Amino acid sequence: MFVHLRDAGNTVPGIFESLQEVIANAAVSGASLHVVHINSMAQSKTPEALRMIEGARARGLDVTTEAYPYIAGSSRLESALFDPGWQEKLGASYSDLLWTATGERLTPESFERYRKLGGGVVIFSNTEEMVRLALAHPLVMIASDGRIIDGKGHPRGAGTYARVLGKYVREEKIMPLMDAVRKSTLMPAQRLEAMAPDMRQKGRLKVGADADIAVFDPQRVIDKATYENPAQYSQGFRYVLVEGTFVVRDGKLQDGVAPGRGIRAR
Repeated sequence: MFVHLRDAGNTVPGIFESLQEVIANAAVSGASLHVVHINSMAQSKTPEALRMIEGARARGLDVTTEAYPYIAGSSRLESALFDPGWQEKLGASYSDLLWTATGERLTPESFERYRKLGGGVVIFSNTEEMVRLALAHPLVMIASDGRIIDGKGHPRGAGTYARVLGKYVREEKIMPLMDAVRKSTLMPAQRLEAMAPDMRQKGRLKVGADADIAVFDPQRVIDKATYENPAQYSQGFRYVLVEGTFVVRDGKLQDGVAPGRGIRAR
């Protein structure tokens, strides 16, 4: 089971109660468990949350997790997440919210106005220290959890992997390059292949595997997507092939090419 934890951060119930709940459910049911984006759910309690996952795995439970390389998450402002008490739950205030439609930081007045309207909001509720810790942990995969619609959204939808390779590998050296590549490709494929056998041909370079290949310059690769303008291509990717077909060639997106296909569990 892939789960978004019920509660986040330091409140009670919070990250510890939520994580304990899903680990207990996995233990009782025998199900595999994948906890999505541990960084934005655990926040300042990321070290303790990762130790809980380590403990569960040491006792034979199939538990994994992932993180994205940003200090901000994203949600819908009209959702229950922003019901009264959200500031304490998220460890955030009005000015920590960015309205994606305009790029403005919210005030109490604009919060009420946009909440009635409904729409996407970026939530700045984490720190670089916790992001670095999560990304570098050997059990943590890299995932984007992102989407961009009509040029609006969260920069993770366009910049996640280039940001890891450029900022956190080359510039900050929190992990070796090959660890970052493995966390972004092989580890996710291996996590999914038991339920989706097609994933056994993904995330690795070998004879007979699907030719999904990204060729990048490790000295140049970097993200360009921002919170205010998230729909910007990353730099440093020279070639990208999907199932053997170029979708990026000589650094240029190939128009009218869509070779990908959906992969489903069996």
